[in-house]
Order: sequence, then structure tokens, then C-alpha cells
Amino acid sequence: MTTYDGSAAGEDSRDGPTTAQLFTGFLLLGLIGFGGVLPLARRMLVEQRRWLSAGEFTDLLGLCQFLPGGNIINLSVAVGLRFRGVAGALAALTGLIAAPTAIVIALGMVYDQLHADPRVRHLFAGLAAAAAGLLIAMAVKIALPLRQRPVGLAIAALCFVAIALLQLPMLPTMLVLAPLGVLAAWRLEP
Repeated sequence: MTTYDGSAAGEDSRDGPTTAQLFTGFLLLGLIGFGGVLPLARRMLVEQRRWLSAGEFTDLLGLCQFLPGGNIINLSVAVGLRFRGVAGALAALTGLIAAPTAIVIALGMVYDQLHADPRVRHLFAGLAAAAAGLLIAMAVKIALPLRQRPVGLAIAALCFVAIALLQLPMLPTMLVLAPLGVLAAWRLEP
């Protein structure tokens, strides 16, 4: 079996993380990125550990957004597959979801007891504002590699206008813009 980069699954590679590193990297990501993992995933994968370049991250995330399921789940599986095959995908996915699953169960039990308290409601309002800020920061960082690709920027701008401003449904918008973006990139970009 071969990985995404063409090396044999399980083969020791000096250029990529080990299965244990994938597990611990995504475990820490799952622990610190509770509720908003994607911006932190980019920082971990591109800036801190340098497992991917900014362009590779953007391309891989773009692919993961078209697959069914959560983007970060798909990204963990794709990164794991790329470096260590199926074992890497399982390690990254398990690392990502293990701690948050336990935390959600514990928080659910606490919330069940305290949900009527106004302080708890204010806490959740503050968390929502922080998550929105992280999402905006991530969007800017993801858009930076696209500045070299005017067609990609145009498609991203069309998508933003259609969904955010015109409030068109996301699925039909993506079904129109995705093939349009692929065709335009294929025809217009070198």
C-alpha cells in the first residue's frame, strides 16, 4: 500500500511525522482547539511543525471541504494518509477526537445541571465571539496563498458574495462554483 506522497505505508520517512507524532499532534490540537480547530490546525501543520506548506494546506483543505463530513476530520485523515498511510490516518483521527469526546461528555453533564444560570449563558456568548474571530483570522491566512491565483480569488469572492451577502444556499452555490472554479483554473492558470 502506498501513501498520498507515493512512499510505502509504514516506511520510515525523514520528511514527515511518525504515527506517534501524528497522534500526539492531533491530540494536542483536539485539546487546545475545542470548538474552533481549523485555525489552530493550520498554525500547527504549516507554521509550527512545518509538515505542510501554506499552499499544500490550502489545497488539501479545499479537497477536504468537498468531502462529506467535518473539514478538520477529513484534514486529519488526509494528513495521516499522506505521511503514514492507513495507520497514520487512524492515529491522526483518533488523536483528534479522543480528548474532545471525553470533554463533551463531561461538559454535557455539567451543562445539564447549570444551563439556566445567566453566567453560563454569557460564557457561551463570549465563546461564540471568540470563535468568530478565529474563523475570520483563518480565512485571511488561507486567502494569502491565493493572491498568486487571481482565478481562485475570484471564485472565493463569488462564493462569499453568494452565500454571505445574497444568502443563497451553500450546496447549490458550491455545485455551481466548484466546477466553474476547476474549469477556470484549468483553462486560465498555467
